Amino acid sequence: MLIFLVGYAGSGKSSMGKRLARMLGVRYVDTDRLIEESVGASVADIFYYEGEEYFRRSEREVIERLVEERFEGVVATGGGLAAWGDNMERMNKVGETIYLRRTPEQIMSRLSDYGREKRPMFRGKSDEELVAFMREHMAEREPHYLKAKMVVECSSMSDSEALDVIAEGVKRD
Repeated sequence: MLIFLVGYAGSGKSSMGKRLARMLGVRYVDTDRLIEESVGASVADIFYYEGEEYFRRSEREVIERLVEERFEGVVATGGGLAAWGDNMERMNKVGETIYLRRTPEQIMSRLSDYGREKRPMFRGKSDEELVAFMREHMAEREPHYLKAKMVVECSSMSDSEALDVIAEGVKRD
């Protein structure tokens, strides 16, 4: 079983992905961490020094490597991975895709100061500016996220409830 969690930055892909993997008794990986380990630099530094195109190609290489290695488990993807090229179609073809859907307000309330600082696109924005930015940016990415096989409306439930919904959904497939 190969499960890809997709959604906007801060939606809970990493934190919920770890918990989901434990619930299902499978492995967990995070595409951003795999890229950082492979390149030897943070995502922010990769974007700054190498550019977005390089980073997006690296994300696709990670997907292909996981498929080639027949990885079984939960994969937390970067927030932009699903919106680049045909990544959603590829992930749908090789595994289960789950969109963790949240409102900008809920994402902002989940972010620690560190969570805001580690994401360059969130830095230096007031709460109001950040919500406006997220609303606009999410609208661009949402059509890609909505191609997921399962959409979980996380804004209307706790993380534990959302994980139960996801676990039940993937067990049925």
